[in-house]
Amino acid sequence: MKYNEILQELRKDRALTQTELAKILNTTQRTISNWESGRNEPPYDFLIKYAKYFNVSTDYILGLTKEDRPYWIKNQLNITGQNKIHKIEIK
Repeated sequence: MKYNEILQELRKDRALTQTELAKILNTTQRTISNWESGRNEPPYDFLIKYAKYFNVSTDYILGLTKEDRPYWIKNQLNITGQNKIHKIEIK
């Protein structure tokens, strides 16, 4: 998927309108629309805002990985067990 499709999917998964997301990110609905349509690319600071708000990595947003969780979360959690989480320890 392209970054603009990922941005739109993240928003829709949270059942947010473009206007609602624009208020959250302190921008305009038109700006969100332009990013989601691929007409414009979001600046780095907005990629970071997206990643933090949706709890995904910037690599995921950019389409560089299919793993949506930020690497730092995976590194902080020690998860044991197969298919089920039996114990989570925060380092």
